[in-house]
Amino acid sequence: MRVLFDNGTPRGVAAALKEHVVEETRAHGWDTLRNGELLDAAEAAGFEVFITTDRNLRYQQNLTGRKIAIVVLGKGRWMLITPRLPAIAAAVAEVSSGSFTQVE
Repeated sequence: MRVLFDNGTPRGVAAALKEHVVEETRAHGWDTLRNGELLDAAEAAGFEVFITTDRNLRYQQNLTGRKIAIVVLGKGRWMLITPRLPAIAAAVAEVSSGSFTQVE
């Protein structure tokens, strides 16, 4: 799957997603886009999963009809995310089109 990391997603998470193609928003010049525009751009580019640390995303955006699956990390600090890498990998493996998953 093609996975897009939001700006706040620690790069080290990619190590748990070796079987996926992981890219970052800044590599596409999308780091200044707002969430709705970013999700539109990601879907248009063929990304299947968006990983973010923005826990308010589901309240800020209407996610109905989205094709891209969204995985929200409950924590943004690497030392807090490290023990959750297996859960993050499992969440990405289990997503379906348009789904929303939060990993605490």
